[in-house]
Amino acid sequence: MIASLRGRVQSTNLNSLILDVSGVGYLVQVTPSLAMSVQVGQELDLVTSFIVREDSFTIFGFTSKEELRAFELLLSVSGVGPKLALSVIHQLGVDALGDAIETQNDSAFKAVSGIGPKTAKLLVVTLSGKLTGNSNAKSSNSDADLVSALVGLGYQTKVSDEIVKKIRKENPEGSAEQILRLALQGLAR
Repeated sequence: MIASLRGRVQSTNLNSLILDVSGVGYLVQVTPSLAMSVQVGQELDLVTSFIVREDSFTIFGFTSKEELRAFELLLSVSGVGPKLALSVIHQLGVDALGDAIETQNDSAFKAVSGIGPKTAKLLVVTLSGKLTGNSNAKSSNSDADLVSALVGLGYQTKVSDEIVKKIRKENPEGSAEQILRLALQGLAR
């Protein structure tokens, strides 16, 4: 499996580029916005998804792990192939995709060519709870770490989870340290 590539851009096309990695040119499928934003000769770091089919081996490249994760989650939806998943990421972006899933806004997918109302609804239903907007994902990961820390200190998982959620709701922009301090104060009572 090819998990990442770092090299110089040899050429670009509308939705692909050739990346020279130590003398080997890799054809990488990318979003049109990425293909248009890079220059020939530019050093580029990509996280990748290597897809093997009967008739092809294809590399899909992304500039962030969040894009790669969204791409892989989109592929888990019945009827969504790699090119359509790439198109969704290009048209919506990871944050808007997460927000559309979280708010169950299937009309956000109207902008994506190849996705009809049924597929949009299927995307929303299948990915619900798996993909959220970037800021929500960061706070969710941080909150899970806080719950783990509280459990490590001897508090019950359910109690820890409830207090972290309560404090996060009251302080949506609070840092992990602030939330932990407030959770410990709340649990001490």
